[in-house]
Amino acid sequence: MSELRIDLDGGRNAFAPGETLAVRVAWHLASPPQRLELRLFWYTEGKGTQDVEIVERHPLEGGAFGEQRVSLRAPSGPYSFSGRLISLIWALEAVAEPGGEVARREIVLSPSGEEVRLDAQGAAGDPV
Repeated sequence: MSELRIDLDGGRNAFAPGETLAVRVAWHLASPPQRLELRLFWYTEGKGTQDVEIVERHPLEGGAFGEQRVSLRAPSGPYSFSGRLISLIWALEAVAEPGGEVARREIVLSPSGEEVRLDAQGAAGDPV
Protein backbone atom coordinates (compact mmCIF):
# COMPACT_ATOMS: atom_id res chain seq x y z
CA MET A 1 0.00 0.00 0.00
CA SER A 2 1.34 3.42 -0.98
CA GLU A 3 1.34 6.44 1.30
CA LEU A 4 2.18 10.13 0.88
CA ARG A 5 1.95 12.48 3.86
CA ILE A 6 2.35 16.24 4.37
CA ASP A 7 3.07 17.59 7.85
CA LEU A 8 3.52 21.21 8.92
CA ASP A 9 5.77 22.07 11.87
CA GLY A 10 3.68 22.72 14.94
CA GLY A 11 0.57 21.31 13.25
CA ARG A 12 -0.30 24.79 12.01
CA ASN A 13 -2.61 25.36 9.09
CA ALA A 14 -2.89 29.18 9.02
CA PHE A 15 -0.16 31.54 7.82
CA ALA A 16 0.26 35.26 7.26
CA PRO A 17 1.68 36.58 3.98
CA GLY A 18 5.49 36.36 4.02
CA GLU A 19 5.57 33.82 6.85
CA THR A 20 7.66 30.65 6.50
CA LEU A 21 5.92 27.31 6.05
CA ALA A 22 8.11 24.48 7.37
CA VAL A 23 6.85 21.37 5.56
CA ARG A 24 7.78 17.71 5.90
CA VAL A 25 6.78 15.32 3.15
CA ALA A 26 7.05 11.58 3.84
CA TRP A 27 6.34 8.80 1.37
CA HIS A 28 6.30 5.04 1.10
CA LEU A 29 5.38 4.01 -2.45
CA ALA A 30 5.01 0.64 -4.15
CA SER A 31 7.76 1.60 -6.63
CA PRO A 32 10.15 4.52 -7.16
CA PRO A 33 8.36 7.44 -8.83
CA GLN A 34 9.67 9.05 -12.00
CA ARG A 35 8.70 12.42 -10.54
CA LEU A 36 7.82 13.46 -7.00
CA GLU A 37 7.05 17.07 -6.13
CA LEU A 38 5.48 19.37 -3.56
CA ARG A 39 3.17 22.10 -4.87
CA LEU A 40 1.82 25.23 -3.21
CA PHE A 41 -1.33 26.38 -4.99
CA TRP A 42 -4.75 27.94 -4.66
CA TYR A 43 -8.05 27.04 -6.27
CA THR A 44 -11.59 28.32 -6.33
CA GLU A 45 -14.60 26.26 -5.42
CA GLY A 46 -18.26 27.06 -5.91
CA LYS A 47 -20.41 28.48 -8.64
CA GLY A 48 -18.86 28.98 -12.07
CA THR A 49 -15.58 27.87 -13.58
CA GLN A 50 -12.92 26.59 -11.21
CA ASP A 51 -9.62 28.50 -11.25
CA VAL A 52 -6.33 26.94 -10.16
CA GLU A 53 -2.89 28.50 -9.89
CA ILE A 54 0.26 26.66 -8.85
CA VAL A 55 2.41 29.26 -7.11
CA GLU A 56 5.46 27.13 -6.29
CA ARG A 57 6.83 23.65 -7.13
CA HIS A 58 9.59 21.80 -5.30
CA PRO A 59 11.00 18.54 -6.63
CA LEU A 60 11.50 15.90 -3.95
CA GLU A 61 14.46 13.54 -4.07
CA GLY A 62 14.35 9.90 -3.15
CA GLY A 63 13.26 6.46 -4.17
CA ALA A 64 10.21 4.44 -3.23
CA PHE A 65 10.37 5.68 0.36
CA GLY A 66 11.80 8.74 2.01
CA GLU A 67 11.24 12.01 3.77
CA GLN A 68 12.18 15.57 2.89
CA ARG A 69 11.81 18.95 4.55
CA VAL A 70 10.97 22.02 2.48
CA SER A 71 10.68 25.67 3.55
CA LEU A 72 8.28 27.87 1.63
CA ARG A 73 7.49 31.55 1.98
CA ALA A 74 3.76 32.29 2.09
CA PRO A 75 2.87 34.54 -0.84
CA SER A 76 1.33 37.99 -0.44
CA GLY A 77 -2.03 36.84 -1.76
CA PRO A 78 -4.69 36.23 -2.69
CA TYR A 79 -6.11 35.67 0.78
CA SER A 80 -8.20 32.63 1.64
CA PHE A 81 -11.88 33.56 1.56
CA SER A 82 -15.37 32.10 1.64
CA GLY A 83 -18.37 33.76 0.11
CA ARG A 84 -21.91 32.79 -0.66
CA LEU A 85 -21.07 31.69 -4.21
CA ILE A 86 -17.33 31.06 -4.27
CA SER A 87 -14.37 30.27 -2.01
CA LEU A 88 -10.63 30.55 -2.57
CA ILE A 89 -8.65 27.75 -0.91
CA TRP A 90 -4.88 27.38 -0.51
CA ALA A 91 -3.30 23.94 -0.34
CA LEU A 92 -0.07 21.99 -0.34
CA GLU A 93 -0.02 18.89 -2.51
CA ALA A 94 2.55 16.12 -2.84
CA VAL A 95 2.28 14.26 -6.14
CA ALA A 96 4.05 11.05 -7.26
CA GLU A 97 3.97 10.17 -10.96
CA PRO A 98 3.27 7.89 -12.63
CA GLY A 99 0.63 6.30 -10.49
CA GLY A 100 -1.15 9.44 -9.43
CA GLU A 101 -0.49 9.15 -5.69
CA VAL A 102 -1.52 12.48 -4.13
CA ALA A 103 -1.60 13.95 -0.62
CA ARG A 104 -3.25 17.31 -0.05
CA ARG A 105 -3.24 19.59 2.98
CA GLU A 106 -5.38 22.72 2.97
CA ILE A 107 -4.01 25.85 4.61
CA VAL A 108 -5.28 29.38 5.26
CA LEU A 109 -3.44 32.45 3.97
CA SER A 110 -4.57 35.60 5.77
CA PRO A 111 -3.06 38.33 7.97
CA SER A 112 -5.59 37.44 10.70
CA GLY A 113 -4.96 33.68 10.58
CA GLU A 114 -8.56 33.05 9.53
CA GLU A 115 -10.11 32.96 6.10
CA VAL A 116 -11.90 36.13 5.09
CA ARG A 117 -15.66 35.66 5.37
CA LEU A 118 -17.58 37.66 2.81
CA ASP A 119 -21.16 38.62 3.50
CA ALA A 120 -23.86 38.41 0.85
CA GLN A 121 -22.44 41.48 -0.92
CA GLY A 122 -18.88 41.78 -2.25
CA ALA A 123 -16.73 44.89 -2.02
CA ALA A 124 -18.17 46.29 -5.28
CA GLY A 125 -21.75 45.43 -4.36
CA ASP A 126 -21.76 42.25 -6.45
CA PRO A 127 -22.81 38.93 -4.90
CA VAL A 128 -19.83 36.80 -3.99
